[in-house]
Amino acid sequence: MLKAALGAAVVIILAILAKTKNYYIAGLVPLFPTFALIAHYIVGKGRSVDDLKTTIVFGMWSIIPYFVYLAALYVLVDRLRLEASLA
Repeated sequence: MLKAALGAAVVIILAILAKTKNYYIAGLVPLFPTFALIAHYIVGKGRSVDDLKTTIVFGMWSIIPYFVYLAALYVLVDRLRLEASLA
């Protein structure tokens, strides 16, 4: 229930921020570590410290494909429709 409420809150915050003068801040909301905190707490409580460290390193490596996605989207939005660029 908590995860669903947090997810809904994030979507609402994104929708509100996207309509403000500072719309670009909406791009930072997904980077807030709400879900990472939950995941790390669950892994940290249920598994070993080494497993938690592995989870943390995996999360750090995930920054690379996210950056590639953002870079590709930045280039594609000038060339394709938004839906095609997001795909």
